[in-house]
Amino acid sequence: MSRIGKKAIPVPAGVTASIDGKTMSVKGPKGTLTLAMRDEISYSVEDGSISVQPANDTKQARAFWGMQRTLVANLVTGVTEGFTKKLLITGVGYRAAAQGRNLKLQLGYSHDVDIAVPEGLEVKTPDNTTVEISGADKQKVGQLAAEIRRWRKPEPYKGKGIKYDGEFIFRKEGKKK
Repeated sequence: MSRIGKKAIPVPAGVTASIDGKTMSVKGPKGTLTLAMRDEISYSVEDGSISVQPANDTKQARAFWGMQRTLVANLVTGVTEGFTKKLLITGVGYRAAAQGRNLKLQLGYSHDVDIAVPEGLEVKTPDNTTVEISGADKQKVGQLAAEIRRWRKPEPYKGKGIKYDGEFIFRKEGKKK
């Protein structure tokens, strides 16, 4: 039995959830998000809540149950509050600047790295060593953050690179004479 899957997802005021065929759509103040529904899971929208239950008693249905409930909960959270990832840039001369729908990074390469910001996401740079990515879709926010981080992962000796806010970088001592 899935402990997460048993819980019903509360739908706050101002948010509407509907099921059309094999897709669930949730509409709220921050936009509309959709989810492709699995055949192994049955979804139901009652007054003020969404419930997710396994459609049959197979092992596969039980395996998908908790994850599908979490995905539906992420839709509801995304259209009400949205999701945010914060990246910190460490290193001499490393900096970031948001320019319209682009993010310009200077990461010690011979060229600047320009990253196009996908539709539905917003990138802010409060200072030149911090990048804040926000949007309604949790997967898109996390994917853009991972793509930005991939340009210069943090290294263990000096800690230079791009890391998530709150991420711990295991530091090594280095060479001894």
